[in-house]
Amino acid sequence: MPSDFSPLWISLKTALIATAIAFFLGIAAAYWMLGYRGKAKSLIEGILISPLILPPTVLGFLLLLLLGKNSPIGQLLSRLNVGVVFTWYAAAIAATVVAFPLMYKTTLGAFEQIDANLLRAARTLGASEWQVFWQITMPLATPGILAATTLTFARALGEFGATLMVAGNIPGQTQTIPMAIYFAVEAGAMQEAGIWALIILSISLSAIVAVEGRGGRGGSRGGRGAGEAGEVEENSQSRTPLAQPALGAYSELRSRSVSAGDTPNSTLVVEIEKQLPGFWLDVSFSTNRQPLGLLGASGAGKSMILRCLAGIETPTAGRIVLNGRSLFDSQQGINLPSRDRRIGFIFQNYALFPHLTVAQNIAFGLPRGLSSLAIKQRVEAQLNVVQLTGLGDRYPHQLSGGQQQRVALARALASQPEVLLLDEPFSALDTHLRSEMERELTSILSSYQGVTLFVTHNMEEAYRICENLLVLENGRAIAHGSKQQIFDRPDRFSVAQLTGCKNFSRAVVLDPQLVEAIDWGCSLQVVEPIPPQLERVGIRAHQLIFTNNADEKNTFPCWLAATSETPHRMTLYLKFNSSPYSPSDYHVQAEVFKEKWAMLKDRPFPWYVRLDPLRLILLAG
Repeated sequence: MPSDFSPLWISLKTALIATAIAFFLGIAAAYWMLGYRGKAKSLIEGILISPLILPPTVLGFLLLLLLGKNSPIGQLLSRLNVGVVFTWYAAAIAATVVAFPLMYKTTLGAFEQIDANLLRAARTLGASEWQVFWQITMPLATPGILAATTLTFARALGEFGATLMVAGNIPGQTQTIPMAIYFAVEAGAMQEAGIWALIILSISLSAIVAVEGRGGRGGSRGGRGAGEAGEVEENSQSRTPLAQPALGAYSELRSRSVSAGDTPNSTLVVEIEKQLPGFWLDVSFSTNRQPLGLLGASGAGKSMILRCLAGIETPTAGRIVLNGRSLFDSQQGINLPSRDRRIGFIFQNYALFPHLTVAQNIAFGLPRGLSSLAIKQRVEAQLNVVQLTGLGDRYPHQLSGGQQQRVALARALASQPEVLLLDEPFSALDTHLRSEMERELTSILSSYQGVTLFVTHNMEEAYRICENLLVLENGRAIAHGSKQQIFDRPDRFSVAQLTGCKNFSRAVVLDPQLVEAIDWGCSLQVVEPIPPQLERVGIRAHQLIFTNNADEKNTFPCWLAATSETPHRMTLYLKFNSSPYSPSDYHVQAEVFKEKWAMLKDRPFPWYVRLDPLRLILLAG
């Protein structure tokens, strides 16, 4: 049994001090490195984690060079009559240096695991960087930081090599438990060494078990939440359509916003350019409070436009003006941060704060300084708007996908934004919930006084929700106007494709009202003006007309090459003027309801199909 327990107190003192210093320095360094994008990042990273790689004796030698009496720091300390080397201060410094990389690297990993959209959402809701750090980043990184702190303490408690070099083995002053174990073994006192080993092992394991136990309790709450989520989901199936009182509550909220200075006739002007991987984003458009749908294939630049509007990304050049207020202007050097733009952003994954309740999520974007009563009233009003009354105390993981989306919408609207940005909000929902949420969103947007931009690659979704469309291809707007105009009369081949037209043929002009469809092997009467440099003619699959009158204009005999079935429709692959030799030998696709298919399928061939001159799409390129 040891006769002197001073190594225990010295070890605990130096380990606790080292852990405290490494805690603050490690979090600060990790947070700074998280956002640092400079060329020296790899070098700085290497320096910060080098104590984890270098032998402790090497670190001790370097500390001697740094703090010794012949070093600049040592000479300065000597003038102040302060000695560091071979004191317990040196032991604490050695333990700090050796343990710091564990605190830094584990904390950095915890920060990197946080969904970046959560931080972006907080900023668009008006939070400052300080608020984002303390209210979002730190709470979400807490489990990782606790683990980092435990590892740091255990490493500092067991430090030997660097401490021996810079602090020595002075009993009662710098002799820590690892020193006591080493010199007890040297002296042959194996029993004493074993007792010290058990003590240090017990302390380290106790710290680890305490952290693990805290994590287990957090996990059990998540397990209960999963059960509650099932109950909520089941109850949601019987929910009625959006009620008029809810719309009335929302209208009241908006009227307050307008009276506070909002412009009822909202206008957004966007003229931006930005270099993206593979292409150059260059768009120019303006819109008002009628919802504008951004339609295009994946990677066309739709989401990037929203991110530039919200201040998440910075355009290379251009300007963004909202209700006469410049959010971004490259020539004037204006680039308002996200928190000052008054823009609500609904992310594809909703970006709800998982550690906050539904009510706290909604309240996050409310103006600072409101009384508790005012906050409660605003939150309850928003819950009423999205029909989640009574669910304010639940956490996001306890809600269904549709309910999470409603919370995201309520949170965005609670901040009374002048612009509402929706980035493919229905992509994570099943077919039933998607249809239901479309109807509810359309109802809410009908009373929203601000500008709405809705990103999607689903043309039917865009058509149902938005009055106007902006069609994008490789970062450029190729069409902008009313949905009827763009769908009925697209003027470019790519626009027609993106809006769902499946039937195209190369075309040449025969006379002012007659074109030849080269790929279909037929001549077509047209009534629309033929564009200069006509290249193609097209018609949508649902606009082909089956008829028994073979003498009508643009009516041709056809044979069935193949079919494709959906729950309610049939797609028929047809070949004009002759029978096909294989399922892939066809000219056009026709879409019909199954009731029509039941009438067609037993008819003898040839069938006759008419291409209505009013429905033909004439395309220049």
